[in-house]
Amino acid sequence: MTLPTTQNTLHHLLPQAPTHENSLAQDVMQGLSQSPKKLSSKFFYDAKGSQLFQQIMQLPEYYLTKLEHQILDRQRKEILFAFGTQTPFQLVDLGAGDAYKTKLLLAELVATQAQVQYVPVDISEDQLNLLLEDLHHRWPHLPVTALAAEYFQGLEWLNLHLRQRKLVLFLGSNIGNFDLPEAKEFLCTLRQSLHPHDALLVGLDLRKDPEKMRRAYADAAGVTSAFNLNLLHRINKELKANFDLDQFQHFAEYDPLEGTMRSFLISKTAQEVTIEALDQTFQFEAWEAIHTENSYKFSLRQVEEMARDCGFQVQDVFTDTSHGFADVLLRPV
Repeated sequence: MTLPTTQNTLHHLLPQAPTHENSLAQDVMQGLSQSPKKLSSKFFYDAKGSQLFQQIMQLPEYYLTKLEHQILDRQRKEILFAFGTQTPFQLVDLGAGDAYKTKLLLAELVATQAQVQYVPVDISEDQLNLLLEDLHHRWPHLPVTALAAEYFQGLEWLNLHLRQRKLVLFLGSNIGNFDLPEAKEFLCTLRQSLHPHDALLVGLDLRKDPEKMRRAYADAAGVTSAFNLNLLHRINKELKANFDLDQFQHFAEYDPLEGTMRSFLISKTAQEVTIEALDQTFQFEAWEAIHTENSYKFSLRQVEEMARDCGFQVQDVFTDTSHGFADVLLRPV
């Protein structure tokens, strides 16, 4: 089967917007009704949240993007050689966003005239349209098929419609947003979507100085705080709530026993919040926390054990000069 020649196509595989709004409402209802209270980090990325995260990536304290960018910039030839680019393949980018780091690999592939089709997968159709426009200006002859889809939904579509060998990217330590059992479950499910000739390149934040990690999630300029608080702003806007953002504060702390950076929104005072779309009022005690995000930090031993248990073998480990971040190439056994 030859690679498609159609340029810059987008397939929308997600339900339309009202279902997404209902999903937010359901999550908020469930999360704020339980104890301790919880909100899902998957709702961070509305337009303002995405803009704030772009600012976070430029902060001096936020090392994650810089370290992985260093790996992909300096070792992209070695990574692509380890996968093998002599025959046609798809570069499948799960959670592509603006493809900031993936473009380093794409530049190398275009320069070497590799027969590659780029497949960015993201839940945001708006983000994918921006990416398609940018890629068309950079590399007008690069075949791109974008999928507005959840991760596994996108892989299922690819296996049905475009049966090429695949190098799947899951960068940015996004797997760290799960706790360890959930990360293993995700990796095992991903393995079921891959064939023996495919490969997975997964980005992982490694355990390091706890103070360095804490500063990355509580920067001096307060951008991470604004990013976390924007979740309440989004609920105000989309669900007609009356959260007073001045009465909540961002808090992040690292647990070295579990290897988890946790983020919270803390109610500064006893208060109640009404969410009109839910026809519900929620009570907050003074200094009560809403858990908003986990960010798990791995050891290479954990990665190897998790990969083996899911039917992968570790082919190569690529790290930055400080050994603080790793992009690990996994092959299905």
